[in-house]
Amino acid sequence: MNPITTPAPSRSAAGTAHAAGRKLRDLFDGPVHLPGDDGYDTARLAWNRAIDPRPAVVAEAEHAADARAAVAVAREHRLPLTVQSTGHGTHLPADGGLLLRTGRMAGVRVDPDRRTARAGAGALWSDVLAACAPYGLAPVSGTPAIGVTGYTLGGGAGWLSRLHGYAADSLLSVRLVTAGGETVTTSADEHPELFWALRGGGGNFGLVTELEFRLYPVAEVYAGMSLHPVGRAAGTLARYREWALTQPDELNTSVILLRTPRTADGPGGWALAVRAIHAGGADSARRHLEPLLEAAGPAVTGGFGAMTFAEAVPAFGGPPPAPMAVEQHLDLLRQVPDAAIETILAAVDDTDPGQEGAGSRLMAVELRHWGGAMARPAPDAGPVGHRDVPFSVIATAAPADAGRDRAAGVREVAAALRPHATGGSFLNFLTDPARTRDAYTGDDHARLTRVKTAWDPDNLFGRVHNIPPSRPRP
Repeated sequence: MNPITTPAPSRSAAGTAHAAGRKLRDLFDGPVHLPGDDGYDTARLAWNRAIDPRPAVVAEAEHAADARAAVAVAREHRLPLTVQSTGHGTHLPADGGLLLRTGRMAGVRVDPDRRTARAGAGALWSDVLAACAPYGLAPVSGTPAIGVTGYTLGGGAGWLSRLHGYAADSLLSVRLVTAGGETVTTSADEHPELFWALRGGGGNFGLVTELEFRLYPVAEVYAGMSLHPVGRAAGTLARYREWALTQPDELNTSVILLRTPRTADGPGGWALAVRAIHAGGADSARRHLEPLLEAAGPAVTGGFGAMTFAEAVPAFGGPPPAPMAVEQHLDLLRQVPDAAIETILAAVDDTDPGQEGAGSRLMAVELRHWGGAMARPAPDAGPVGHRDVPFSVIATAAPADAGRDRAAGVREVAAALRPHATGGSFLNFLTDPARTRDAYTGDDHARLTRVKTAWDPDNLFGRVHNIPPSRPRP
């Protein structure tokens, strides 16, 4: 898979970019980069190298005043505006527009008495976890290297979500710059319709500068990941689809078939992984996990133990992976029939060395149980869709080699699972911008369109999983 690129801008477009860059340098405290500048090629890249963006201007905001200036300049010069922290969830190139990086706005403030945190637009979950740990508190967080804002606006399914719901469900207020350049604070009491849309509707409605969200007392968890022979996968997946439905909300789990790297100790290849985090006592956790681990058989490596939540979250994935091109597909399933398990097993079958099957083009295939508090939304919950569907299958590939379509493995899994899937999706795991509507119910998507029309009628913030306004202006 080759990165998505566009031709070089015309002379008139380059003139507009330079005019915008000069204006931003007058208004900005953070760095501003134009094509050819020393910092441009580093600043323009997202973590997801499936795209190769060529923005007209890259600006790195230091604070909310910089964010307001970026909106004003984008409107004045009619430049499409892309907002990006880490770029893990970026799937459209910021070509020819203004790319605003928020990574410098990374402050985190914890109020242990109220059990809340405020995080700047560029904060990572690692920043929040570190700030919360001294108080025995934890957020509904994602992988430590992921940005708080994009994750939360997209819904945010974390390792405490069966107990406390989606990250979007824990939002208390959002401060943002509107398409008209106004700074507003939204909450259940202030601009409630906009606040509803922000809790799962993505970055469509404004340039977020700060989030406030609930924290939860989680002093210790029992967590880890164990690797088992891939030959135990069929029985473990069959056990998991029944076992998971009986587990308490304190237990979040998934079963993964993943490709392990070649090392000095072994050739690598496919392995079966069991991943779990239990927000409760070790004895209870071991008792609940026993039937699943019995099906998986003795672990080759890894295991489970008591640790703090801040220790557990990075332990799942190891060190943050370097930027790479990633292709991913999620399907939601109401049940996991034998045919779906056979599809998962076939996807990682590398037994024929003469064939480049799906398995040779995949990094991992995960079966995850959702449910719990995610399936019990409050009456005023945001538009995160398909909450009643209990299972997902996520196939991931890293299209790294030039000339080889490694994303084909993801497409093959998606095609084979289609008869068993609901057709819905989840915004944080959705890499195809053409399928944005699939992340919502029909009623919620119509309501999101009305909010978009009210707050961003020109679709200034459209370089995301876009919900277009109902009457876009020319």
